[in-house]
Amino acid sequence: MIESVNVIGRGRVGSAIVARLEERGVDVREEGAEIVLLCVPDSAIATTVRCQTLALSQWVGHTSGATPLSALDPHVRRFGMHPLQTFTRLRGPEQLDGAFAAVTAETGEAREIGVELAELLGLRPFDLAERDRALYHAGAAIASNYLVTLHHAATALFEQVGAPSAGLEPLMRRVIDNDFELTGPIARGDWATVEGHLEAIRERAPRLEPLYRSLAEATAR
Repeated sequence: MIESVNVIGRGRVGSAIVARLEERGVDVREEGAEIVLLCVPDSAIATTVRCQTLALSQWVGHTSGATPLSALDPHVRRFGMHPLQTFTRLRGPEQLDGAFAAVTAETGEAREIGVELAELLGLRPFDLAERDRALYHAGAAIASNYLVTLHHAATALFEQVGAPSAGLEPLMRRVIDNDFELTGPIARGDWATVEGHLEAIRERAPRLEPLYRSLAEATAR
């Protein structure tokens, strides 16, 4: 049973993790913790772990989805535990509830620690091989980051015609609620409407034409 954790980095992810650990009665402290969990930017992981004085008995992990475990060198009792979730400081530890977590480990014991920590936080752990990190993280970025890009693009077109951009959010949420069932002109094979979209975009928002065209082709496939 995990009794103490040193969480380094109190940004969006780290602050949510600390709040959840405190809710669960875990001792969050800087000195002598069983686990040192790095919740710092990817580029700072290697530097941060080198600056720590770690005991051989301590476990060290990071919450990065893309960074390899070698960033935790020279420490060998290590693991990765990436919450598959997007975080904001406007919310608390409830952001962790029910989200999945990718656990990467080099030994069975390390996997047990990563899984136990994930479950303690309210996450649903699954195994992720070290060699698969980049491809996994690319998938997460498409689902999360590019959703923001799509919303901005759709908002730009709505603003051109005076339509309320607030109407896009319930539309996007309903797509998720409907298990991503495809509707609209491409699903119907209505390519005349798609061409009409392209003509209108080319005339009034030409910078978005390549994006629309690429998405239409990918959706058709």
